[in-house]
Amino acid sequence: MRDGVIGWTQASVAGVPLRRFVARVGEVEVGAVEYDGTSRLWTWSSPLVEDVWGHAQSEGGAKRAFEAWLREWLENFRPFFDGA
Repeated sequence: MRDGVIGWTQASVAGVPLRRFVARVGEVEVGAVEYDGTSRLWTWSSPLVEDVWGHAQSEGGAKRAFEAWLREWLENFRPFFDGA
């Protein structure tokens, strides 16, 4: 996956920005990163796989961890796209 393929947008309610960011590739939502005030960690998750998530100390760390997971997960589909 090329750098910049994932677009991050900040969620908001009534114009108030939230500590939640949604990851999209084109029009497809592939993940989210949000702050968990209880644990004081940033949590990443993906709607592509029900039970996948992780934590990081910072927003940037959570985004990088999510992107690393997504790249690894997508490798499972390479034979399909390569025609094997």
